[in-house]
Amino acid sequence: MCDDHGGDARGAMSRLLAASPRNWGRWGDTDEVGSLNFLTSAEVLRGVRAVRQGKVFTCGEVIGSPRGDPLWPGRVHAKRETVIDKASYVRGDLPSLPGGAEFTDDKIEMFLQGSTQFDALGHVWYDDQLWNGYPASATNGGMARASILPIAERGVVGRGVLLDMARYRGKAYLDKGDLLGLDDIRGCAAAQGVTIEPHDILCLRLGFLQLLHVQGPEAFYRDFLEPGLTYSPELVDWFHTMEIPCLATDTISNETELDPAVGVQIPLHCALMRNLGIAFNEICNFEALATDCAADGQWDFLYAAAPLKVSAATGAPVNVLAIK
Repeated sequence: MCDDHGGDARGAMSRLLAASPRNWGRWGDTDEVGSLNFLTSAEVLRGVRAVRQGKVFTCGEVIGSPRGDPLWPGRVHAKRETVIDKASYVRGDLPSLPGGAEFTDDKIEMFLQGSTQFDALGHVWYDDQLWNGYPASATNGGMARASILPIAERGVVGRGVLLDMARYRGKAYLDKGDLLGLDDIRGCAAAQGVTIEPHDILCLRLGFLQLLHVQGPEAFYRDFLEPGLTYSPELVDWFHTMEIPCLATDTISNETELDPAVGVQIPLHCALMRNLGIAFNEICNFEALATDCAADGQWDFLYAAAPLKVSAATGAPVNVLAIK
């Protein structure tokens, strides 16, 4: 998700993040996966050690759900179309295969960031530079640098930690405009009795997108304003110091859109993704996982994800696995 509001917004972002830490060059001048480099084989094994019960949860939203897809306003729902089915043979559109077998086939048209997905590191920029200093012109006609493909080819595997921010706030779902900061992250972890460790994949459940099904699309999208993390230098420094490789939430933006604290849109996309190379996994569905974690008290797990390998793309769908 990104809207470029012109020169004033870019100038404001540059001033806001002038002293913000960067990881540019940390893994070489040609790096395109950023803080995912922290997820070494040792970190994968640390994630594997979080598997203690053999429970498997899939955290992807249904694509093309009859109940509606959670989408950034302006994007359109996925359209799945059946192109061959039994009726095709009845009409005589095509013959059965030699031996008598028949088959069905379909196709889909969708925004690559129109469901549970990963952002490419080059998806958002300011000052005409992407992650690692690549020029913004590298996005023209398709992403020649910092696309989703290097992330998809690498995969994202490590120890995941779920923080149920809605439960921490005493709500079933966070509401429009509810804001979260570093104190909330620390407070929620303490309340759940889980320790966030360096190189953890941080997963936040806000529950907000489930209101689409509770309220219906008309009420849900009216005066749309997602709850979420709000910018502060302390929050960015914490992500930097903890060397968090990936931020996953069950919202569209992983942050509140027009941050009231600083008056610019998506500053954390810029401070965390563009500057630190932190991968953003958005529109997850953590409902079943959160319910189970609350029941058994285990909030850490093996997180495993690999977005689709789409060439030159700004993002790609993914079905995240959480294994406890």
